[in-house]
Amino acid sequence: MVEEVQPDYSQIFGDINTKIRDIEEKQKILKNRLLLVGGNLVETKDETGQKILGIKKDIEMIKRNTEKLLSFLESASSEFPKFARKEDLNILAKQAKMFQPLEFVRRSELKN
Repeated sequence: MVEEVQPDYSQIFGDINTKIRDIEEKQKILKNRLLLVGGNLVETKDETGQKILGIKKDIEMIKRNTEKLLSFLESASSEFPKFARKEDLNILAKQAKMFQPLEFVRRSELKN
């Protein structure tokens, strides 16, 4: 006689339940990791946005300072032709030395 072997359904269902629990646990872990990564991504985006905003403000300040500096240089360079050159001052100094009004004598003083 052939004995019929009955499969042990309780063990088969137990193995399936264990595998399902393992898969659910892995899924929960992956979900938590995904939430952490998403949170870190949002934080990093916010920090980067703040840094970019600060850099933009610095660039605008540098632009304004550069424009002020350029306008000052333009006004100063427009004033340069109005200044006397050193050579011109030397010529005037020599002429002043040659023309010494204190050394001039009046004719009446010369006769005396």
